[in-house]
Amino acid sequence: MKVRQRQTAILEYLQNHGQVSIDELVEHFKTTGTTIRKDLTQLSQSGLVLRTYGGAMLNRETGDRAIDHKTYINIGSKKLIACEAVKLIHEGDSIIFDSGSTVAQMIPILTSFNNLTIMTNSLHIVNELVTHNNDHTIILSGGTFRRKSASFHSNSASTAVIFESYTFDKLFMGADGIDLMGGVTTFNESYHGSVAMSKAAAKLILLADSTKFGRRSPNVVCDLNAVDTIITDNKLDDKYYEALIQRGIKVIKVDVIDKE
Repeated sequence: MKVRQRQTAILEYLQNHGQVSIDELVEHFKTTGTTIRKDLTQLSQSGLVLRTYGGAMLNRETGDRAIDHKTYINIGSKKLIACEAVKLIHEGDSIIFDSGSTVAQMIPILTSFNNLTIMTNSLHIVNELVTHNNDHTIILSGGTFRRKSASFHSNSASTAVIFESYTFDKLFMGADGIDLMGGVTTFNESYHGSVAMSKAAAKLILLADSTKFGRRSPNVVCDLNAVDTIITDNKLDDKYYEALIQRGIKVIKVDVIDKE
């Protein structure tokens, strides 16, 4: 497992398990104590985790500021992927943006558009959009606010009704895991919104860096057959690329430089 992929997985593990020991992380990730300590040091320096005696926990102050820790992981790849995704948008489109950290990188680049209809469950995205000088129609899906991701969620029935009331051209969505058999998956327990989104748009465009492939999270959002286009980076393993192409999915790869 590459450094960035492991550090992302460590953050997700801390999110699900709270304060954990180094020994527990060593056992879970099948690596050495030295490697885990180095990872925790880097994550601590980034302000994402707090070191404890013999272990670590998520930095809740960061969470209280409604900043998703995933925003800081693979940020270079995410910005390049977002730039490529914006090229698929046309004036007059009706669009759904989910609350994923890669999708959020698209919003500052939308200033050249003037007439989009946009629905999202992300407070961050709405706050960014209202600073743009344009005539977009902005729809917030509503529900209960989750501070950690700065997004709104409701139960499966309510969410389905919200999205069934509209017809959209495109959905731009992120993922925690992409598996050839398991499909598009997420750790988010409030995943019903993502499921409803995936059924509400004519085209589903998935934004995911290469570290997300081959991983399976607990909650299934949709089958890969529902995906029209995947935008990822050039580190994607050839076996996944070929398998996706064989399924009729368009795969766009952006060029990134590995700084590891």
